[in-house]
Amino acid sequence: MDIDGVFSGGGVKGIALVGALQAVEKKGFTFKRTAGTSAGALMASLIMAGYNGSELESILLDTDLSKLLDRNPGFKFPLMRWFMLYWKLGLYSGKDLEMWVCELLRAKGIETFGDLPEGSLKIIASDITKGRLIVFPDDLPQYGFVPEKFSVAKAVRMSASLPFFFKPQPLYTIDGKKHYIVDGGILSNFPLWVFQPSDWHKPLRPVLGFQLSANFDNVPEHKIINAIDMYQALFDTMKQAHDARYIDNQKAKNIVFIPVNQSLTTEFKLERQGQKKLIQLGKERTTHFLDKWRKLPIEKAD
Repeated sequence: MDIDGVFSGGGVKGIALVGALQAVEKKGFTFKRTAGTSAGALMASLIMAGYNGSELESILLDTDLSKLLDRNPGFKFPLMRWFMLYWKLGLYSGKDLEMWVCELLRAKGIETFGDLPEGSLKIIASDITKGRLIVFPDDLPQYGFVPEKFSVAKAVRMSASLPFFFKPQPLYTIDGKKHYIVDGGILSNFPLWVFQPSDWHKPLRPVLGFQLSANFDNVPEHKIINAIDMYQALFDTMKQAHDARYIDNQKAKNIVFIPVNQSLTTEFKLERQGQKKLIQLGKERTTHFLDKWRKLPIEKAD
C-alpha cells in the first residue's frame, strides 16, 4: 500500500528512523512522498533516492559519525571555540556532512530536486534573516533559484544546521542579498502539515508521521537551573509549540512516537552498539504501532 511519510528532526536520534523504515517495509507499505526536518530531512531524502532500511543500517553502522564534524586545528582550545561561536556563528561548518549526504544520493543517481519525481520530497528549514520557514524546493523561486537545479544534499545540510552547533548556511538571492538558513526545527520540527490537503481537496493517501519524542501530551518538564538549561528549554519549546498546536487527536492517530533520550541529539560519537539500540527501538515502536493502526478510507483527489 502506498503512503506518505513525515519525519521529525532529532540529530543523532534520527538513527531510530532507520528501524522505523524497516518496520514499514516489512508491513508492505511504500512511501510515495516524504518530508522532514533536520535528521528527518536526511531520512526523507534517502528514502526518495531509493535506499531501503537494510541498506541504511549497513551504511550507518559502517560510518564514523564523528568524522562528519569538520574540526578546526585550534578546536581543542576553549578560547578558539568561543571565537568560532562569536565570529563564525557555529562550531562546525557542515561541509563534511553535506559531502557525505551528496555521495549517498549520487550513488543512487540523485543530485538535484529535478532528479526526483515532482513533489515527492519536501525539506523544512528556517530563514532567520527573513524570519520565516522555508519548504525546499517549493520556496526556492522566491530566492531566485530554479527548484529542479538545486542540490538536495545542500537542502538537507541547511535543514540540519542546528544553531551554534553548525554554522548557518548562507543562501544568496539573485540580487546578491544573503539569507542565513538554519535548522528547520526552530519553526517546525515535525512538519506533518506539509502533506495536508486544502479543505476543498481530499488526501491522495494516508500520511504517516514519525516523531522522535514522547506523545505531545507527555513531554517532560524542563528543569531550568542555569542559562544553558534555559536555552535548551527555549529551543525545545520553539520546536514543539508550532507542531503541537497543529496536531489534534485525529492526526495523532497517524503518528508513531519514538521516545529517544534528548541528550543523544548531538552525540556524534555514539558507538555501534548504541546505534543498534536506536534502530531496534525505532523498529519495535513502529511495528507495535502498525499492528494496531486503523486506516480511514482514503478517497482519491478529484
